[in-house]
Amino acid sequence: MAWHWRYENANGGVVTEGVAPSDTFPSQADAESWLGESWRELLESGVEKVTLLEEDRVEYEKMSLRPE
Repeated sequence: MAWHWRYENANGGVVTEGVAPSDTFPSQADAESWLGESWRELLESGVEKVTLLEEDRVEYEKMSLRPE
């Protein structure tokens, strides 16, 4: 199964402009590690939230990239 991220703006709309499409990852851990290294760049590109999917199944959604 392939894991990937969906990028969203503050209103929950999908962000595609200004960001590269999400890579696919062989595991949830790989996807999460990549996000840990890339979240700042995504935030600077207008991505406010992310959703992690395994194929079409949502693992978790609307996780904010803003530090608390």
